[in-house]
Amino acid sequence: MTTEYPQNMEAKVAEIKAYILNRIEEIADYNLEKLQEPHDMGNEIYNIDYYIVGTYQAKQWLGTDVFEVIEAIKYYEQSEFGEVHTDFSSPKAVVNMFVYIIGDRNIYDLVQQYIDDNNVVFDLEDMEEE
Repeated sequence: MTTEYPQNMEAKVAEIKAYILNRIEEIADYNLEKLQEPHDMGNEIYNIDYYIVGTYQAKQWLGTDVFEVIEAIKYYEQSEFGEVHTDFSSPKAVVNMFVYIIGDRNIYDLVQQYIDDNNVVFDLEDMEEE
């Protein structure tokens, strides 16, 4: 499995990307400079806050795609960490790990999309100091 998902999963991936873009906008509204650190921003979006916090909501969100989501998580964790850590008995853990994966793979592109769509320009002096 690569970064391509089954067609039925595209709606979930698009939903997650839209959520992340919305959170990028919220964060940029109170601290535009955070856009310069996409990795840190991503950590705040999908590692500190959670996409879904309730078990019932997680089960509903996973629906019939649960096994495709689990397969994507297993592939990602095995590739990135050499072993699988997600507790597959927890629907919340499954959903939020999947959100993390989508975010991790797309945060730089999504931040750049936000910058481009909103014509964000950073102070060149600040950028030279880093």
